[in-house]
Amino acid sequence: MSTDCSENSSLFRIRTIAEYQFGRGAGEALFPEGCTFQYSTTGRIRHALYGKERLATIRAQDGRLTLGIRGAERLHEILPPDSYRVVIAADVLEFVSAGKNAFARHVIAADPEIRGGDEVLVVDEEGRLVATGTAMLSGFEMMEFKYGVAVKVRAGKVN
Repeated sequence: MSTDCSENSSLFRIRTIAEYQFGRGAGEALFPEGCTFQYSTTGRIRHALYGKERLATIRAQDGRLTLGIRGAERLHEILPPDSYRVVIAADVLEFVSAGKNAFARHVIAADPEIRGGDEVLVVDEEGRLVATGTAMLSGFEMMEFKYGVAVKVRAGKVN
């Protein structure tokens, strides 16, 4: 089997997942030509890398993408201003950017289309990327609840 065909097939496959999960245009923006892949022992794509940095991982249990901070940065550039974003208060930016979870009481705004389990971008009030992680609540619940984890942060962006 040709390695080129395999790599092209993997790139097409992971771009398709990104398009499904984040919308049109996300696949190509998130995974440029030249991405490399690490595979599981069963031959499935596990990690997508660009250079030495992880862009995303495919979760084995549901086949959805989890973003590395570099992948989140790439996605942040192309997504519409409010989509998949959770805005947090300035007083917790330092903690969240260090990888600590974002709690509902600190959420200022959230995309109402977010569902629990979605991969989200955590941003400050100016829209700058702070972290990426998994939404534990829907966008509506993040705004209504005053306690509990809103986003389980996977990676923070240390400036």
